[in-house]
Amino acid sequence: MAKCVVCGKGKTMGNNVSHANNKTKRQILPNLQRTRIITDNGIKRQYVCTRCLRSGLVKKAV
Repeated sequence: MAKCVVCGKGKTMGNNVSHANNKTKRQILPNLQRTRIITDNGIKRQYVCTRCLRSGLVKKAV
C-alpha cells in the first residue's frame, strides 16, 4: 500500500464494532491520489493524500 509523500499518511488498523459489540479487524485507508507534482528533481508522479493537495502543500504540474 502506498503512502503520502508529504505527510506519510498510510493505512491504519481499527475495529468494526457491531450493534452486539462484536469487534473484528478492519483497515482504514486514506484518500490517496497519484498526481504529477513538481519536486526538486523535476516532475514526478507521486501518491499524495487529498488533505495535502487541498492545503496547498504540493505544487501540481500542469
